[in-house]
Amino acid sequence: MSDAPHIPPTIRRMTATLDMLALICRILTGIALVVLTVIFGWLVFGRYVLNATPTWVEQVALLLVMLIAFLGAAVGVHENTHLSVSVLRSAVAPRVRAVFVVVSDVIMAVFGGLMLWYGAQLTIFKWGSLIPLIQLPEGLRSLPLTIGGGLILLFSIGHLIRLFSGVDDRSDSIE
Repeated sequence: MSDAPHIPPTIRRMTATLDMLALICRILTGIALVVLTVIFGWLVFGRYVLNATPTWVEQVALLLVMLIAFLGAAVGVHENTHLSVSVLRSAVAPRVRAVFVVVSDVIMAVFGGLMLWYGAQLTIFKWGSLIPLIQLPEGLRSLPLTIGGGLILLFSIGHLIRLFSGVDDRSDSIE
């Protein structure tokens, strides 16, 4: 976002907060990717060198993939790099694009809200049972869905607030 003096301080603080959340998500997904790589290295070493396959790796890997996928998708929405968000509206005329920008942000906000709501219900429902082999709550499998949905909702609302405040600087926003 540009540092033009016409941007209200509230919008600046909101944008800084959303940028910080996106940075935290990128850091967490990066760490998860490194951990995923290391544990698969341990799996291969255990299977072929020690002849003792660590059975917990698959369950932990599934949790990490969920984290990477849903936090990564939320960051994609925030940074306007998620292909499904921008491809259609980038292919139309500027006047139609202005409508598509608002419609896609609203749809993404609703989608994020639904992910948050139903993901939270699933997380609560599954929290009482344990994941086999690692003995962690089964609800951890759907927690990234819940968090990712909440972040998509927040990031989409942030886009809409900036858009209606006239300070949206996305490349495919209203020209």
